[in-house]
Amino acid sequence: MPIRRHLKNLYPIDWDQLSDWVRFVRAGGRCDRCKRPHGQTVSHLGDGRWWDETDQLWRDGRGRPLPHQAALTCEVVVKTTKVYLAAAHLNHDRSDSRPKNLRAFCQRCHMLHDKPEHLRQRQITYLKRRALGDLFDGRYF
Repeated sequence: MPIRRHLKNLYPIDWDQLSDWVRFVRAGGRCDRCKRPHGQTVSHLGDGRWWDETDQLWRDGRGRPLPHQAALTCEVVVKTTKVYLAAAHLNHDRSDSRPKNLRAFCQRCHMLHDKPEHLRQRQITYLKRRALGDLFDGRYF
């Protein structure tokens, strides 16, 4: 995912090389959490379970193999998604780019990892809007 222009100064100058190393050398082109392969279209059930084409088995959201019967127990809709890996900061600090703080996550795992931070930022945004409404006697939006 491209870095927003106003956040670019938070990343090191060699971020592209560091990100490539984390995603493709250290992680081997697979998500560190669920093992989905980068650049491939995978079939999934929408709840984390996905079909690993190379091993010919279903995996759960943590990359563990599922028994054949556990994957499809009832009528389900199988969807497809193209997987893209991103280098994620474990502590959510963009300026902390030490290798032990970086993981290669697919878009699903990255969103799950960042969910608490997104909720925190949303709460801050709501409070700022409310404060501006109180300050200027305006609407809350």
